[in-house]
Amino acid sequence: MKSAALSQKGLSAGILRPVLTAVAGLAGVAVIILLTGASPVKALSALAEGSFGSLYSATNTFAKMCPLLLTGLSVGVAFRCRIWNIGAEGQFLMGALAAAWVGVAGRALPPPLLLPLTLLSGVLFGALWGGVVAALRLWRGVQEVISTIMLNFIALQIVSFAVQGPLQEAKKAYPQTDPIALGAELPLLVSGTNLHWGVPIALAVAACMSVFLFKTAAGFQIRAVGSNAEGAGAAGIRVSRIVLLTMLLSGGLSGLAGAVELTGITHQLFESFSPGYGYTAIAVALLGGLHPVRTVFSALFFGALAAGSNQMERAAGVSSVLVYVIQGATVAALVGYLRFSLGTRQE
Repeated sequence: MKSAALSQKGLSAGILRPVLTAVAGLAGVAVIILLTGASPVKALSALAEGSFGSLYSATNTFAKMCPLLLTGLSVGVAFRCRIWNIGAEGQFLMGALAAAWVGVAGRALPPPLLLPLTLLSGVLFGALWGGVVAALRLWRGVQEVISTIMLNFIALQIVSFAVQGPLQEAKKAYPQTDPIALGAELPLLVSGTNLHWGVPIALAVAACMSVFLFKTAAGFQIRAVGSNAEGAGAAGIRVSRIVLLTMLLSGGLSGLAGAVELTGITHQLFESFSPGYGYTAIAVALLGGLHPVRTVFSALFFGALAAGSNQMERAAGVSSVLVYVIQGATVAALVGYLRFSLGTRQE
């Protein structure tokens, strides 16, 4: 009975924490809007309308959620293993690069083969990019915070080189690739919107990650290494193997995010392909408590902010840049909540 009560209490706290931090973040931004002379009620109402006020707005929110969810899962599994993967952005870009290459070059392939191959190429390239981080840490002692940040810039320059060089469109007019083959595009779930099959794929991945982390031996080993690497090693867990596995998985998830964004939304690769999904993913994962299921709701929250920002600017005259303030205020509120919670426990 006692363990059941504790489990229920932990579940309630896990659900309450992201809700409270999101509300606190919005409240903080409302104060900032008020200080600028604008109406916080009008601004936040416009934000909500732009996120869920119509079928198109709602589907756009879910489309924005998709890459944030996959990259958030990527960061979350790495952080669970106490690997500070700040490189989801680079892994996202490498996945998109691979998907663009396969999607353009594989035009002769039948769609039932081309689309899975395009998505799998994104997973593979993202995983390899994450594997570089693990290799540098395990065999050269390079801290992943440093290596992942540097690899983000390298990936960005590789994409820039590719779209201005070997993968540039046939007309050579713009720094972008040719559109991928129709057979490589993810079908739409709702005609006339941006809602594509990548969204249920991302939700299925979140469900699989929840089972993997909490119901399998490998998931237990990842969490054990994250809790106490020395203790896990003493218990017979091969820590270096788990670090490599975790970074391959983390990179693969971000690579899948890049492939899904390309095949579902843009259909071609270009410079500035990512608006910073890999960096926002850190906030998504933290707000979700590094739990795959809660990360779904966290990604939806950040997706709603991204989808509603333009409506807020048009209707309330408040810059869409304020969305980044909301994201930062939410993370700050989360940190404050965690500090307060830890301090209460210690007392």
